[in-house]
Amino acid sequence: MRLVATLLAAAALGLLVAPLDAAAIPAFARKYRQSCTTCHAPFPRLKPYGEEFAARGFRMEPGAEPARATLDVGDDLLALPRDFPLAVRFDGHAEFASERMPRLDLQTPTVVKALTGGPIGERISYYAYFIIENGGEAMGLEDAWVQFSDVLGAPLDVVVGQFQICDPIVKRELRLLRSDYDILKARPGGSSSNLTYDRGLILVWHPEAPFEAIGMVTNGNGIGPAAGSFDDDRYKVYSLRLAGEIGPVRLGAFGSFGKEGQAGVVNDTAWIGPDVLVELGEDVTLAGQWLRRQDSNAAFDPASPGRTVTQGGWAEVVWLPQGPNGRLALSALYSRVTSDDAAVRAEAGTVGVSWLAARNVRLVAEARYDRQIEETRASVGTVLAF
Repeated sequence: MRLVATLLAAAALGLLVAPLDAAAIPAFARKYRQSCTTCHAPFPRLKPYGEEFAARGFRMEPGAEPARATLDVGDDLLALPRDFPLAVRFDGHAEFASERMPRLDLQTPTVVKALTGGPIGERISYYAYFIIENGGEAMGLEDAWVQFSDVLGAPLDVVVGQFQICDPIVKRELRLLRSDYDILKARPGGSSSNLTYDRGLILVWHPEAPFEAIGMVTNGNGIGPAAGSFDDDRYKVYSLRLAGEIGPVRLGAFGSFGKEGQAGVVNDTAWIGPDVLVELGEDVTLAGQWLRRQDSNAAFDPASPGRTVTQGGWAEVVWLPQGPNGRLALSALYSRVTSDDAAVRAEAGTVGVSWLAARNVRLVAEARYDRQIEETRASVGTVLAF
């Protein structure tokens, strides 16, 4: 009974912290004077058109870019946006945890982001955001990159900057649930390398056929502050993603190989695994991935080198009962990681519901059971952008 009362109180608080009214979603909706339903279902999750818009460097189809979007300064080599594209995202939650004190935690704000991006030339675009997490515990730039599209007239895009290695497979920043895809974050032993944020170069080959090849070269040590140099060793990580579509099914294969060094000891890392996405009409999407990681010396111990194997995956379903332009979204995620390193093992299942109070204001409720630590968590709150 106490649990029910606590959850009801948390739900009431979550509704109170949600704004009652708001206008359209951020920069691109203002620029093109379109609803966020053009690209999102619901925000921040992308529709296929939204994915295409982002892949083009946040621009409309060829010939559809409105003249009002840029200033006419009488110089064909200068394409300044008429209005500086700036947006803000705010997340706040109230969370109950069965094995934590205090059990009820008022987590507001959980995340605050300042985002900017868009075209700055005929085939040049950029994107960046500054993030403050957990009430100021962590802050700094995460995504920050420049894209050169259709280089030399070929179906080749080049991206330089900092980004998530997993982005071609699944964009963690666009998920509806707070729970994460744990295998992508796994760092066994003392490794600095995983499949989230890193700095480097992306090459995207996208011919007209339903096929895509993406190659990446990254530092392999994340996006921490530079200490004299951005890379902390002489090695790089090389990744390749191949993907193709057959009707409503997208199949992909990912591989990544690299080295990292600490105190004169080298650890060879290798990732490999498939992924799949199935769209059952416009209302239901199924997605999943399995990965195997192998480290030759994750502990960087010269006296006792030993192979560490880490593997796991995730499966996710999103259902839009009222269709892509409706207010309601239901989602579920199962994530599991097994490893020779007990510290990175994980297994959890999460279910969540989203309701749009406005197109850019999402009320959320989520329940998660963490089997690894036998803990139940439930949260309610709001995610908004303006």
